[in-house]
Order: sequence, then C-alpha cells, then structure tokens
Amino acid sequence: MGKLLESRKIQRATHNMYAYRIYNESKGVWLADCDDDGEQHAGSRLAHLLDMQGVKDVLVVVSRWFGGILLGPDRFKHINNVARVALVDQGYVRDKEK
Repeated sequence: MGKLLESRKIQRATHNMYAYRIYNESKGVWLADCDDDGEQHAGSRLAHLLDMQGVKDVLVVVSRWFGGILLGPDRFKHINNVARVALVDQGYVRDKEK
C-alpha cells in the first residue's frame, strides 16, 4: 500500500479501501485482511468478494474521490463492480458473460 501512496492522485483520494487474500503454501494457511479507510464496511465487502471468488495471492485496492454527491448504499455496488472488473481484467476471475 505504501508504494501506491507515492502517487499524488491516490494520496488525494477520499478513501483507499483494500483487501488481500494470500495462501501460504508452506504453512497451509490463508493470510487475509482488509481496510475501509473510513468508508465504513467497504473493506470487509471487498474481502468477501475475494473470498466468494476464491482468488488467491491477490491484493485489490479501490480508491474513491468524493465528488459532492452522496451515493448511499449504491457506493458498495460501484466499489465491488470496480474490484470485480479488475480481477477479471487481470485473469484472477473468469467473466461469467464470456
């Protein structure tokens, strides 16, 4: 996360939410955590997405800039959609529509 925060654009984001899910082969355990950076429950929803998709050895970060419009609960839909598109684009998840 520190490397990402070197970007001035990301530094200025209102929220940088993340979740990761890594499998430690030698110990046979999962390492997983998340942070919502003040966007309450967003990190745990990203973590749930990673778990439900069964991905391993991945970190997903979603940055959000407040633009003056309150999105309400729809913000979670947008956050999860962006994360899912990134996972599909990078080959961690297959697109159900293809």
